Amino acid sequence: MKKIILVAVVMLGLVGCSKDDILPEQQVKEQLQIKDAVGIKLESAFVTTEVAMNVKMEVSQSVTIKIFDISNRVVSKETMSVKAGDNILKVYTSALPSSAYRIGLFDASNKQLGITDFNKL
Repeated sequence: MKKIILVAVVMLGLVGCSKDDILPEQQVKEQLQIKDAVGIKLESAFVTTEVAMNVKMEVSQSVTIKIFDISNRVVSKETMSVKAGDNILKVYTSALPSSAYRIGLFDASNKQLGITDFNKL
């Protein structure tokens, strides 16, 4: 059991999101454009070590990004402040084993705002 907890802690430290320079909405790559007012979208569903992600919000607020494994267990979680509109982030996945994952966007009250799937190659 201690090994599982240690692996989870190490993964949380190695897998995370970070803000890149935020691009104006008109410069968001086509693969990252979100038509809805709120949502989450990955640049690609197939990932090796990192992938770009767009988190789009109606208002500036604190959000939590969670990565779930195939058993629906949270393997990574990070809370950050985002601005209204498009927020381009990087998701680092090098510490994750090859498998299918789901990445979700949640507000401060843990309401799911968006979810998408990806495969770690």
